[in-house]
Amino acid sequence: MEGPARQRLDKWLFFARVVKSRTLAAKLVEAGNVRVNRDKAGQAAHMVKPGDVLTIGLDRRILVYRVVDTGLRRGPAPEAATLYEDLSPAKPAVEATADAAIREPGSGRPTKKDRRDLDRVRSGD
Repeated sequence: MEGPARQRLDKWLFFARVVKSRTLAAKLVEAGNVRVNRDKAGQAAHMVKPGDVLTIGLDRRILVYRVVDTGLRRGPAPEAATLYEDLSPAKPAVEATADAAIREPGSGRPTKKDRRDLDRVRSGD
């Protein structure tokens, strides 16, 4: 599916499912949280084309997308994923520290033995 040659930035962000609405996309752009080819996009009406690199600053992460295509509609997620190539840096691996007890996720509450082991690790015995 191929869209127009150029498209408004807020519309593209909405079609690519970066934000939930065009209003939120416009606010994101006007707050200065979106860069197009390393330049801040000042208006939601900034036109993007295939090949542009967008750097999007969200609450707790930074997304780097290369525009592959412009969209015709806000479709399902697999369709939205065809509009961009994700260039975002990989998340750093979280290292286990000596203070943190290693437990399997979803294993429930710790038992009394688990608590004693945790206390032993924390106290350094």
